[in-house]
Order: sequence, then structure tokens, then C-alpha cells
Amino acid sequence: MIRTLALAASLCLGAASAQEAEPSWSVVIHGGAGVIERGALDAQTEAAYRAAMNDAAVAAGEILAAGGSALDAVEAVIRVLEDDPKFNAGRGAVFTSEGRNELDASIMRASDRQAGAVSSVTTVRHPISLARAVMEDSPHVMLSGAGAESFAAEQGLEQVDNVYFFTERRWASMARAAMRMGLPVPPRPEGAPQAEPVNEGALDLMEREHAFGTVGVVARDQSGEIVAGTSTGGTTAKRWGRVGDSPIIGAGTYAEPGCGISATGTGEYFIRLNIAARICTYFETGMSADEALDAVIMDELTGLGGDGGVIMIAGGEPLWRFNTAGMYRASLVDGGDPVVAIFGDEE
Repeated sequence: MIRTLALAASLCLGAASAQEAEPSWSVVIHGGAGVIERGALDAQTEAAYRAAMNDAAVAAGEILAAGGSALDAVEAVIRVLEDDPKFNAGRGAVFTSEGRNELDASIMRASDRQAGAVSSVTTVRHPISLARAVMEDSPHVMLSGAGAESFAAEQGLEQVDNVYFFTERRWASMARAAMRMGLPVPPRPEGAPQAEPVNEGALDLMEREHAFGTVGVVARDQSGEIVAGTSTGGTTAKRWGRVGDSPIIGAGTYAEPGCGISATGTGEYFIRLNIAARICTYFETGMSADEALDAVIMDELTGLGGDGGVIMIAGGEPLWRFNTAGMYRASLVDGGDPVVAIFGDEE
């Protein structure tokens, strides 16, 4: 049933776009995927997520309509989402089992396949900006941990105490997960605000979502350039310096001429299948975008036991596919209105 709903949503987008000329610019955004079902979100929470997705699409559209670059649009929108505590990226990121936030991000440009990525950073306010700096101002593709933070300081990027990223609901979710795993709950971070009650329903929802609040943007500008970017806090109560797919080029983020992908889901599966690059490869070698998405997400990922989804720009058109009950998502093309959706039975 989930497959049918997700496929129907994407086919509706594809059918509409086939009748129109290729837009001069386009953007597609995700805020995470998971077991997001009707009735699981109260009206106020649902409205807040829809508004955030709509505002992100509009902000990207303003940059692209004014002739701005896809690179600038992707970075700007992800920075906003990194500052929004509703999402598992930047402020609002999940906690490790040791009680801190470790952040990952990546960005890639299609025309020259230049890319930058960072993992396990703890003091950089906007990991996506650090990923861009790695791409533009270093000879490397991926930096991690203390080295990435040292590079951020050299680049003059804004740094903050780790407690800046703290949110009560993410802390409570980690504590509950640690206890379930038989691990000690770490001490509350120094400088964190005074503890306050957290709605148990919100914690239940986050667990059903598998904490898939990863954010991502794929944009195509008026020059035809495609850029993809992704930012995340990873998984709740992660251990041993775990790193998922989001900062791994080809797994969670990928762009090449004609195709851009950002992913969200169970990172271990996305890494094993090299999801983002796999979809683009299928598309570039003759499959339609819908066929490539179905083959990788609905067949291969699902068959391996993984869950999650992707957003894609192919031939200038925004698409998405997911094998979960929902995904926070939005798209906008030149001359159109924002399309915002959460559940699997929406366009």
C-alpha cells in the first residue's frame, strides 16, 4: 500500500510535467521520512511542518528566480533548516548515547562533480556551509571531527558551544532510547536550559519516524547547473562515532549533469546500496527517472530491508520516492506554486 501511494504521488508529478516545457529553474526539498501517518501529527504540528517546507521552497525560489546559483540556493535553504529545531539537523539534532550532538553534511555540484562533506562536527553552527568550504577552499572532499572544526575556524565560519544545538525533546528521546538499550543516561549538558516536560506523544512520533529528520535540497538554476545538499544529526543514541549516509558522496548526496539526489533514511542501507549515485546511474544509462527511482527505492532498498526516501531533479523536474508512510517534502518550479506534502497519499 505504501509503495502504491508513493508511486502514485510521483507519477502525478511526472504526468503533469510531461505536458509542460522544461522549467528554467526548479527546487525540491525534504525534511526527513518515516512512519509519518495521518493522525500521528496533531493539527498544530502538521501545520508547522507544512509552513516550514513551504517557506523553504519559496526562499529557494526567490534566489533562483533572481538568477542566483543553485549552490547558493541549496546552502541558504539548508542553513535555515539547520536553525529550525523541528528537524534533525543543526539546532534540533538528535543526541548520541554520550549526550552530545554530532553533525554531518555534504554538498555536490553536477557540472564538474566537485563535492564537499563533513562528519562528526560538534561546534559548527552550519555544517552545510562547512561542507561547501571543504569543496571550494580545500583540496579534499571530506573532513571529520576535530580536523573539520579546525578548518572551520580557519575559514571564519561561525562556531558555537555544543549546547547550542540542545532541544528538550531530542534529549528526552535519547534518554528513553539509552534506557531501552541498557545504557546509562549521560549527565545533562552544562549550560542546557532547565528541564521541562515533553509530550510523550511527540516522543512516540519521533521513534516511529526513526528520527529521520535529515534535511536536503536539490536545485537547478537558470544556467542548468544542478546542486544537491544534505545535513543531519544522524540517529538517536548513536554510538562509537557512527556516521550515516548523509555526508557520503554517492550514498546520501549526489549530482551529475542532468541528475541530483538527496536522501533520508536508514543510512547503513543507503551506504551499502550507494543509493544516490545508483539512481543517477540508472537514469543516465537509459531508465526514466520514475523507473530509476522505483528500481532503487521500491525494489532494491525495500528488498534489502532498508527504509527511507529521496528527492531528485531529473531533466529539470522535481521528483521524490519513499517506501515509508510519509516524508516531509516540497517542490517549486519556475512559474508554478509550491507543492507541499507529508503523507504518502498526497502529490
